[in-house]
Amino acid sequence: MTAVVCVDFGSTFTKAALVDGGTGELLATASHPTTLPDAAGVGDVLDGYDACLAALAEQDRRALDAAVLACSSAGGGLRIAVVGNEELVTAEAGRRVALSSGGKVVLVLHGGLDAAKHDELRAAEPDVVLLVGGTDGGNAEVLEGDARFLAEVPWPGPVVVAGNVESQPLVAELLTGSGTPHVLADNVVPRIGVLAPDGARRAIREIFLSHVIGGKHLSSRTDARGRTFTAMVRGATPDIVLTGVELLARGLDDQHLGAGDVVVVDVGGATTDVHSVVELDPEDSGLAREVVATTPVTRTVEGDLGMRWSAVSTVEAAGRHDLHAAAVRRRARPDLLPDSCPDPAAEQDADLDIAAAAVRIALERHAGRSRVVVSPEGRVIERSGKDLREVDLLVGSGGVLRHGGPDAVRRVLAPATGDAFEGGWQLPRDPRVVVDHDYVLAAAGLLAEEHPVAAHRLLGGLRAAGDR
Repeated sequence: MTAVVCVDFGSTFTKAALVDGGTGELLATASHPTTLPDAAGVGDVLDGYDACLAALAEQDRRALDAAVLACSSAGGGLRIAVVGNEELVTAEAGRRVALSSGGKVVLVLHGGLDAAKHDELRAAEPDVVLLVGGTDGGNAEVLEGDARFLAEVPWPGPVVVAGNVESQPLVAELLTGSGTPHVLADNVVPRIGVLAPDGARRAIREIFLSHVIGGKHLSSRTDARGRTFTAMVRGATPDIVLTGVELLARGLDDQHLGAGDVVVVDVGGATTDVHSVVELDPEDSGLAREVVATTPVTRTVEGDLGMRWSAVSTVEAAGRHDLHAAAVRRRARPDLLPDSCPDPAAEQDADLDIAAAAVRIALERHAGRSRVVVSPEGRVIERSGKDLREVDLLVGSGGVLRHGGPDAVRRVLAPATGDAFEGGWQLPRDPRVVVDHDYVLAAAGLLAEEHPVAAHRLLGGLRAAGDR
């Protein structure tokens, strides 16, 4: 079976893995700082890819003839603006869908576009506008008005329309008439209390591939075999990773089982991302209290929690004033490595403490909480958000965990698990805990469509590993 090179063009590092497309065996790995064009246009994102490919070939010559599948968050990733109707319903639903689609939500607008909101939209510089509003057969005024406004401006960038399906023919006619590239998708809120993200998620990936990747002008050449950057890329990195998480949790079939409910927390320099796949209990009355329903597959991005650029806001959110000086150093020097500092042990301790704070707060924000309230039936437990207490597997990712050894798992991930938390946070109680040392979730997500069995086998180490 042909080997496959799986590449993640990251914002900081380009990471590559050579995988056997039949057995799912991980044959080689490599990484290199991501090479972006400078202000004069000198440089190419494929320069870093070439370095990774050369490193893979040194380990296994099959890399030179392998097929290539890639994902990308280089050049700022996928920037999405959400334009919706009500702040707490369709606009919030659109925000959640945008996150699960691998985007960074740069703006959420609601209540109808006007000149002032258009100025906000232009200033946010989104790659994609997600236009939502109204349940199916419900309110059509705002969605149609927003489409008419965008057509009259006209808006130059791509639009994904995922609102009231009865309004979509008119919306499509308006956007077609103005020459605005667009894709129609199923309504993200077909009725109150229901969130249906899959259609919009597919449409956003289509727009990302057809309009966004090339529009960022990250590459102007081909690799040694004539392949372009745009031809390699299959989706935005967070979207591809979430596909890998779904495969890890659910498996393929009765012969290729999943791990059960899974949460993945990825600690980066600027953000901490949480992906979860948790089968929801339809009998849980707490979920019914939310206007926008919780979905089994969820991703959240915490832009104020991270190891370097966001270190100061992380320690402030955690109330760790003792870490303030260390956080300031990291914000000033995003390339700081503990081993290169005068006191490596102290800097390593600070890294682990900052990471632990980011993980705990990110999981709290991702999960819901429970509390006792008084109702006509007496005192009852009300739950909101996503209940992670029965999660089977907690996976950690990010450099601080991949390079930190067993001590990193104990100090960073373990404090975010247990049976009782102040505030009623519904965090994992007794999961198996494992680190994605080889960064296989992105590779599995890339392989999932064309090589599903290999992708499943590649994740075998995460399904089997873990410490109690």
